[in-house]
Amino acid sequence: MARLDRREHLIDTAISLFLCNGYHATGIDTILDKAGVSKKTLYHHFRSKDELILAALKKYDGIFRNNFMRQVEARSEQPYERLLAIFDVAGDWFSQNNFYGCLYINAIGEFSGPDTAIRQVCMEFKALLCRFIEDLCRELPVAEPLTLAQELALLLEGAIVTAQVSQGKNHSAKIAKTAATALIAQARTLPLPDADQAVGSSQP
Repeated sequence: MARLDRREHLIDTAISLFLCNGYHATGIDTILDKAGVSKKTLYHHFRSKDELILAALKKYDGIFRNNFMRQVEARSEQPYERLLAIFDVAGDWFSQNNFYGCLYINAIGEFSGPDTAIRQVCMEFKALLCRFIEDLCRELPVAEPLTLAQELALLLEGAIVTAQVSQGKNHSAKIAKTAATALIAQARTLPLPDADQAVGSSQP
């Protein structure tokens, strides 16, 4: 196996173990045994376990977020329907046998230090996902698309955590979708800002 392939194999193995068992509970020896590589090989590519965790989080971002967005976009071409499809796609995710919650929420739970590189990667992932939601909101006739996006992102996060700790996994996605429908309807009834008035109000 080529060096690059070994590195990617280690990352893929770590992702599957971190998803299933968490970070602290997954020891280096477990990763080595599952990947079938030596400790020398591991430390040739990563100076520490934390560095491997960072690599896993960064790779999973590209896999999960892009796949999630593609699935949402495939459901409809309309921004309103795509916003609601977020919760349908989430429900499908929750229903999978290998659903163990969000890799990033779990990481922040185990690495709670405010200035850690791991926490920073998790925050960036959540910010990019929220930006995807915001872009959809900006295609709707709503007065405050950023506020609506933040509300919907919060619903999604709550649904993920609820699905992780409850037996009726898909139920949380359905509840979140109902709440999202109400939030979007309310946002669409708010008066849009008047462009001329906004410009005039900025004059001294």
